[in-house]
Amino acid sequence: MSYELYYAPASASLGVRVILEEIGADYELLPTTIDMDKPRPHSHLKVNPNGWVPVLIWGENAMYECAAITIFLCDRHPESKLAPAFNDPERGLFLQTLVYFSSAVQNAFQLDYYPDRFADTPAEEPSAQRRGLRRLRETWRIIDDQIGNNRWVIGDRFSAADIYLFMLTTWLNPSRGHPSTQEFPNVKRIADVMMQRPSVQLVYEKWISEQQMGN
Repeated sequence: MSYELYYAPASASLGVRVILEEIGADYELLPTTIDMDKPRPHSHLKVNPNGWVPVLIWGENAMYECAAITIFLCDRHPESKLAPAFNDPERGLFLQTLVYFSSAVQNAFQLDYYPDRFADTPAEEPSAQRRGLRRLRETWRIIDDQIGNNRWVIGDRFSAADIYLFMLTTWLNPSRGHPSTQEFPNVKRIADVMMQRPSVQLVYEKWISEQQMGN
């Protein structure tokens, strides 16, 4: 089964690419950008007028939104065992976690990186950024507490929720006032294990190298 993925560095498309690697699917990367001041391919904007990534294409079909793509791929490839089955008791927690990542954690990042989306005037943007920094700590604490003593995000099984969590940890930038994963030991424990997976080593090779150089 073959896919195309609109892809840009340092974006949520990296998380989807890790899932495609875990599934073992054939896929092609279609380069684009997350810089709203730069032109994006018309074919990208036709699928997602917002201009965001990831965008997944298969055959004549296409979809966007990272959490939605994650659920879609997991359900389309049940043999990969990246998600609990529909009748599994952990299915609810899996879906809840992905939506929380998308609607709460990513929203907190947007408050910092794109304050103009949340403020009426440029003068009010620093206030939005400050709220974003507080919200990051709040949301990551919720996730850290949810993990608790679990081996993985939703329990004892590895899932796409762990891939999504790792992706989000790569966006944390303490130099901007973001919390470090050191503040969230359960999150850090899973992120450290995730970094050793071959799929993550491939997709995040540049990011991992930069982290090692900085240490």
